[in-house]
Order: sequence, then structure tokens, then C-alpha cells
Amino acid sequence: MTQKLVLATGNVGKLKEIQRIFSGLDVDIVPQSEFDAPEADEIGLSFVENAIIKARSAAAHAGLPALADDSGIEVDALQGEPGIHSARYAGNDESNIDKLLRELSGTADDQRTARFQCVMVYVRHAADPVPLISQGSWEGRILTERQGEGGFGYDPVFFVPEHGCSAAELSADAKNAISHRGKALNEMMLLLQQVYAQK
Repeated sequence: MTQKLVLATGNVGKLKEIQRIFSGLDVDIVPQSEFDAPEADEIGLSFVENAIIKARSAAAHAGLPALADDSGIEVDALQGEPGIHSARYAGNDESNIDKLLRELSGTADDQRTARFQCVMVYVRHAADPVPLISQGSWEGRILTERQGEGGFGYDPVFFVPEHGCSAAELSADAKNAISHRGKALNEMMLLLQQVYAQK
């Protein structure tokens, strides 16, 4: 029987990425917007805390198991900023990138190292005392200007050394194979396969 899961996001790009990676699992992933669930207040001090807050909120509103992620980009020259504030750094994707490029203005290429972080959390219900947690990271550096039209978020300025291009220039499959979210989701998929096998 297909398991229905609520995804704690309103981000269409994230929903598509997650549906694509989970296509091998017998799950129906629906966004929390289908249940009029509000965006949770991300008051945690870490990616893990925020992901748990979002998963519990979505599960409470939908009455279903919930999957949430909290992800962001850490820039070494900015002492790990924007980190957990990545999505709200300046307001939206474009202004977030503009601010990041301004903050790094004049910073040498070898000092522009950065990584995407992603933490995924699955809860069976809102009060689940043992959430499943997975994590993935993706190393790269920040470009001085945007490159590519694909992806979302900071992808146009995140240089991927092993491919010699920005994350926005990768195909969806290539990105999912190496990205922070792809790694966290593949790890989560293995955990969920064990959960569903026990049912």
C-alpha cells in the first residue's frame, strides 16, 4: 500500500527534487500547502533543530508522517554565514545571491570555499520521540558572478570543482547524484525502506 507523506516545504524546486529521488519508494509525497499548513517558525539554532520543528509542524497539521529538511550554505570567509539563515539572508533567491556576492567582494578565489549542508528529518507523527535523521554536505566555492539557468537558491554562484561549472549548470540527475540534499535523501530513503519493510 502506498504510504502518504507530507513534505514540510512550499518550495516547488525542493518538492520536485525529492519526488525524483524517492521515485523508487512506494510513497506519495504531497506538499504541506495541500493541508493549509503554515510555515513553521524556524527558531532552532541548527539545521537539525529547524528540520525537526518543520517536520513536527507539518505532521500535526496533516495528520500524516512528515518529511522535512533544513539546508543552507556555509561560507568559510563569512565564518559559516549565512548557514541556517540562508533562505532568509536578504529576502529571496536573487537578493540572497546579491548580498552574498557583496559580502565576498574582493575575496580571493582560494578564500571563497563553501559548502551546502542538508539535514533531513522524518517523523511518524507530530510527537514522534525518535525522528529519523540523515545529513549530507557538498563542498565547493562561491563564484564572483552567476553562471547557469538551472537549479534554485544559491546554485548559480556555487562552483562544483569536479564538474568545472556552477550547480545551476548541472542536469537534475547529475546534481542529485552529488548534492547535499541528494546525499541526505538517499540516506533517508535507505532508512525508510527499513521502516516500511517492517510493516
